[in-house]
Amino acid sequence: MKLSSNKSQRFLFTIIVLLLQLTVHQSSNAQTISETKKNVYTFQLSQEIAAPAWRLVDNCFKEAEAMNADYIIIQLNTFGGELSNADLIRNRILKSKIPVYVLIDGNAASAGALISIACIKIFMKPGSTIGAASVVNETGEIMPDKYQSYMRGMMRATAEQRNRDPKIAEGMVSSNNYLHDIADSGKVITLTTTEAMKYQYCAGVASDINEVCSLAGITNYNVKTYERSTLDVLIDFLLNPIVNSILLMVIIAGVYFEFQHPGLGAPLFAGIIAAVLYFAPLYMDGLAANWEILVFVIGIILLIAEIFFIPGFGVTGALGIIFIVTSLTLSLIANDFFDFTYSSTDNLLYALLRVVSIMIVGITGAVFLGRKFLTTTVGQKVVLTSTLAHAKSFSQSVKELNSLIGQTGIAMTDLRPAGSVEVNNVRHDSISDGDFISRNDKVKVIEIRGNYLVVRKNYDF
Repeated sequence: MKLSSNKSQRFLFTIIVLLLQLTVHQSSNAQTISETKKNVYTFQLSQEIAAPAWRLVDNCFKEAEAMNADYIIIQLNTFGGELSNADLIRNRILKSKIPVYVLIDGNAASAGALISIACIKIFMKPGSTIGAASVVNETGEIMPDKYQSYMRGMMRATAEQRNRDPKIAEGMVSSNNYLHDIADSGKVITLTTTEAMKYQYCAGVASDINEVCSLAGITNYNVKTYERSTLDVLIDFLLNPIVNSILLMVIIAGVYFEFQHPGLGAPLFAGIIAAVLYFAPLYMDGLAANWEILVFVIGIILLIAEIFFIPGFGVTGALGIIFIVTSLTLSLIANDFFDFTYSSTDNLLYALLRVVSIMIVGITGAVFLGRKFLTTTVGQKVVLTSTLAHAKSFSQSVKELNSLIGQTGIAMTDLRPAGSVEVNNVRHDSISDGDFISRNDKVKVIEIRGNYLVVRKNYDF
């Protein structure tokens, strides 16, 4: 009886051990299965293709790389935008070590078509379109053929790299002489979802990310969706081309107005604040380097020196303007201390043209608004140099001042435009009619505004 009992105990013990091993094995298998789940990273690109869009794509790719994502799926819906930023996004996709798919949710037009073609697989929601990639200007007019040629080459090269028909990609830029059985035969190609499937520009029709994964053969996966932070929203707002241009205009107008009206302080302060808001997002985006910001600061210092310490306008002021324009231009494009490997000549010329054109608008606005401002009560209080030791009393009669119209005198200070002139051996607060007037220049009184004289250079005196 005792021997039989021992055998039963050993048998029971063996059963328990086997059950424990089976439980541990199943738990280990479950953990292994869980650990081998694929990571799918997705984000929405449903905005104009500009600097904020490039920043969004770059940040999302960095986050996907940091979490070792197995796939990136872009949910795209855009009518296009700037070619320079579209090219940056295209290169980011082509060089990605993580497979990149796109789900077109409505429109992949112009720059959006280029971005989509750069992806390994294109999926489209029902009713979506892809194409119409001609290069246009800000008013929507077709640009000259040299721009179209550049875009055609880019589209062909991208399609070839992804084993898609390059002639169809080219036909999205210029008149289609290749596909004769679509509605736009002889015109720029825009493919519907059905047509894109037919010509192998679409790998499948999907309504959401899960359907994309199913069609792509991705199973056992987790989806991570990009979430924008408050800082991202603020930076994107500042990088908006319109906001960015306004900041650029305030910088230039502030510096110019301070140069013309030394001592006000407010225009220069406004320009500095605008410069901080201009450079901060570009710096965080990796476009504006430390040395580019330093060049801007040096330019401002040179202009301040010209305004307050060096009479007239000479080499110092010219260098200041050159430094400022150079800094503002280079901060808009990717470069490594004048190494433009990652930016084309077109990008550099576009950035320079943008800065110069805004500079012209800013200076014109400063001149116009400055004259208006000087006629206001506040402007007169701010600009008039009441600290001049020999200034005439503001109680001088209007009749006495009017008698000076047409008379000539000598500038006792620089007029940029405010200053002091001497007429009939009496010193008066004055303002230039527009031109810069240097000390000791001969002037003529042409108008009376309030209690000061409006003068201009007198070349006949």
